[in-house]
Amino acid sequence: MARPGKDKRTPQDRKEQEGLIQSGPIPTHVAIIMDGNGRWAERRGQDRVFGHRHGVQSVRDITEASAELGISYLTLYTFSTENWKRPRFEVNALMGLLVKTIRRETKTLEDNDIRLSAIGDLSMLPEEACKELLESIEITKDNRRMTLTLALSYSGRWEILEAAKRLAERSKTGDINLETFSESEFSEYLSTGPQPDPDLLIRTGGEYRISNFLLWQLAYTELHFTESAWPEFRRSNLYDAIRDYQHRERRFGAVKANNK
Repeated sequence: MARPGKDKRTPQDRKEQEGLIQSGPIPTHVAIIMDGNGRWAERRGQDRVFGHRHGVQSVRDITEASAELGISYLTLYTFSTENWKRPRFEVNALMGLLVKTIRRETKTLEDNDIRLSAIGDLSMLPEEACKELLESIEITKDNRRMTLTLALSYSGRWEILEAAKRLAERSKTGDINLETFSESEFSEYLSTGPQPDPDLLIRTGGEYRISNFLLWQLAYTELHFTESAWPEFRRSNLYDAIRDYQHRERRFGAVKANNK
């Protein structure tokens, strides 16, 4: 199994991370809606693709910081089913960037014991992008430090509908008793499978919605919204989001024992 690579943290990084770990629980699963690339670029007089390229640097920094903190699952909303409606130039550039990034970063994932995964309708991806993605998933499949999941050609409604279709097919054979079928059993039909639901969702870019992302899984997730666009979101912003999370009281619909 691959081992974590050389520690590149600054003394300030180590101090902040140690403080976070000591001050409260670190979320097991963090999901992020990476929003604001295009607007960030346009404010700088650049085309939207310029923002997507700079967003890759944020992916790298946040992935490293998450692994260093001991987060077990990091899920990034990379490309939604609705994003296919964007101008062809932008879509082609995004797919090309995906190929280059996966090709370049696979060794880093392997060296740092990070497993790559993907959810979504991968059949919609261009052949080269799908090939690079599946190869990287295969290379990193035995890594255990953290699972990095890319949501590609993904939507929450699509995922739930696909799960319902598979469930309906199995029910025809009598393999499933729908009268006793549970929420946990239904979760197994989702593309996230055995992964725990996110503890914390972060959305960058100043929007306050979840945009068809992990609709089932976010039922009791803590939400954190930030005005920072994704290309300027760095580990210090991640630390702020986790501090916010640590001050939340997660009751999952219940009440505190002293509030009977």
